[in-house]
Amino acid sequence: MRISIVGTGYVGLSTGVGFAKKGNDVTCVDIVKGKVGKINSGESPIYEPFMEEYLREVVGNGKLKATMELLPAVSDTDITFISVPTPQSEDGSADLSYIERAARDIGRALKGKGGFHVVVVKSTVVPGTTEGTVIPALEEGSGKKAGTDFGVCMNPEFLREGRALEDFLKPDRVVIGSLDERGGDVIAGLYDNFDAPILRTDLKTAEMIKYAANSLLATKISFANEVGNICKRMGIDTYDVMKGVGMDSRISPSFLDSGAGFGGSCFPKDVAAIVAKGKELGCEPRILSNVIKVNREQRSIVAGLLEERAGGLEGKKVAVLGLAFKPESDDIREAPSIDIIRELKGKGARISAYDPQAMENMRELHPDISYEDDAASCINDADACLILTEWNDFKALSDTDFSRMKGNVIIEARKVLDPEKVKGFEGVCWPGNLGVEA
Repeated sequence: MRISIVGTGYVGLSTGVGFAKKGNDVTCVDIVKGKVGKINSGESPIYEPFMEEYLREVVGNGKLKATMELLPAVSDTDITFISVPTPQSEDGSADLSYIERAARDIGRALKGKGGFHVVVVKSTVVPGTTEGTVIPALEEGSGKKAGTDFGVCMNPEFLREGRALEDFLKPDRVVIGSLDERGGDVIAGLYDNFDAPILRTDLKTAEMIKYAANSLLATKISFANEVGNICKRMGIDTYDVMKGVGMDSRISPSFLDSGAGFGGSCFPKDVAAIVAKGKELGCEPRILSNVIKVNREQRSIVAGLLEERAGGLEGKKVAVLGLAFKPESDDIREAPSIDIIRELKGKGARISAYDPQAMENMRELHPDISYEDDAASCINDADACLILTEWNDFKALSDTDFSRMKGNVIIEARKVLDPEKVKGFEGVCWPGNLGVEA
């Protein structure tokens, strides 16, 4: 099929490359000239495992190209995916200005286009957005009737950064919400060569599935941190506890790791948006409101533990290993490292940081800290060390590496260090190999 995708962030580019790998002809649209140039050169504008390799392949065989021109991209294709940002507003609600503008522009492209075209919302939007914002903008721009002259679907993404292409090509499930059966059939056909169950719903249900899924995963993380904080005070390794909990088939072990809390472009924004929507409707989402609160407070718990163990931070050098919100990603959006570094600086610490992929992004937010070329350089002469991202690079660290430190305080907020290689470290929600109670 001929597909156009508006927006080339993590979701848009992963979707485009994934569909191109499946044999479709894909045109990616973006307003940033530099991004378009990189994509057409087979160079990924984002870090994601296998992205550059697959991108070079599909650009090289002519299955994917990028452009800044939306109108011809839509006119020359049969399906258009909207994959633009829906950032968080000050009140926690989703900012729909980007998606509304994209829908209106797509509508203008549909105005003089023949044939049955299907517009698919891939962006995460609160229930009612496709019907209340996207469809009116499409109809206004095109002068046509949605569900009759063109199809409208909602196809939420369930991609994990660091595994986005794997998740796209081998999904757990495909959810297709549709305004009209014909449009839904077209999109179901697009997924014919995917080995995954397809769930067909209406538009609002598909929108809500995405929010409910992300909110539940975020809730599991905050729950694990609350239990972890209790375990810490009792000298119990919360990872052993959650291993036992996760063996229950009703629960699953996923997203039960304690530490610094969640970050990224999805969980914080999506939980806040559904809380704001609930309040707008007269509901009080108490559990989800506290999921956000627990996650925010966990960052201060991390900084506080480091300060306590170091005997104060004024004038002391703190090595921070890991800046991205998760490994195998350069994404620092809502990363715990941002707030933790800010808090450590506020306590008088001098920060030395290293991350295999995310340092350039972090420089924009924290230009006044020191960025090192590798973990060993970062640790050198530090009074304390804090590990915030579980990169594989850090799993190889040993006592020899940490012997470069001036002090001996090592705190990990992600369980990454090997106790056989490193002695004297402590976990945020577990004893580490100190064997002492907090």
